[in-house]
Amino acid sequence: MKNLYCFKQIYNNGKSERRLSLGEYKRAVSWSKYLVSSGAEIKGEGEGAWSADMSQLFIGNKFASGRHSRIYRGVYKQRDVAIKLISQPEEDENLATMLENHFTSEVALLFRLRHPNIITFVAACKKPPVFCIITEYLAGGSLRKFLHQQEPYSVPLDLVLKLALDIAHGMQYLHSQGILHRDLKSENLLLGVDMSVKVADFGISCLESHCGNAKGFTGTYRWMAPEMIKEKHHTKKVDVYSFGIVLWELLTAMTPFDNMTPEQAAFAVCQKNARPPLPPKCPLAFSHLINRCWSSNPDKRPHFDQIVAILESYSESLEQDAEFFTSYKPPTNHTILRCFPKLIAGRRSTSVKA
Repeated sequence: MKNLYCFKQIYNNGKSERRLSLGEYKRAVSWSKYLVSSGAEIKGEGEGAWSADMSQLFIGNKFASGRHSRIYRGVYKQRDVAIKLISQPEEDENLATMLENHFTSEVALLFRLRHPNIITFVAACKKPPVFCIITEYLAGGSLRKFLHQQEPYSVPLDLVLKLALDIAHGMQYLHSQGILHRDLKSENLLLGVDMSVKVADFGISCLESHCGNAKGFTGTYRWMAPEMIKEKHHTKKVDVYSFGIVLWELLTAMTPFDNMTPEQAAFAVCQKNARPPLPPKCPLAFSHLINRCWSSNPDKRPHFDQIVAILESYSESLEQDAEFFTSYKPPTNHTILRCFPKLIAGRRSTSVKA
């Protein structure tokens, strides 16, 4: 079979192209030699439903990379996609096995997920020592990149609310499917051109029924719940903790614990119950929610059903009263009705779930 791959630099949906340099060509060949396949060769048990037709894949420029992966922009069956290539190290058999397990788990989870705030899975290729996961391409890049382009404390509160709601909706759906993300952070939240947010990167996610302790876990300390740092048993509430950190990021446009190394941040969180400092002018509505989300006691953290209800009530209140964030007063308990007295009058005949 000829011309299985066409390596291109893709800009602006193909409007501008250039030839690969010699160095880029050699790097492309070094990866492509593992990927060239007729398709039939890569279909093992259970893989037929998601196996990619590699003759339809065009790989363009790299736009992100991780410890063991590279992410490229590309085209698959005339659709803009992101292509995640995961390379197994030949010198470390244990790491190679772990990466293969992560790949298998990520594909299995992505294949079953369908939600506007979850990245859309397209196809995958399993051909050791390189694995390939193809998803939709989001032109807005990561939320972290967007925030780092802003001035500190400069993101408008209505945009903070919109972004937070998108993330919460995605996580609410994920948890409803019995899935823990376990690496929720701004880098794994992707933006569309309309500023919608989609949760991405399920490499270390797991079904709640299969998640045990966090021994040997490789998450990201700055966003990680204390029980995970301590390698203890964990539940869905670890994602709620991480959401609290992400909400802090939205309000500050800064990196949590940026004056510490990741290890120092982990020690401060576990041993000193430290959290990133809230902005002096942080609206009480947000500070109250954040403090609940990153509570050291997982049982005191709200579920995403509650978080969505709270944020939606904030949104409705803001539509009715532009000064909502300055007039908000924390509730005496955690029921939605008492959180939003201004809405009660208009909802006499409607029951509101706590």
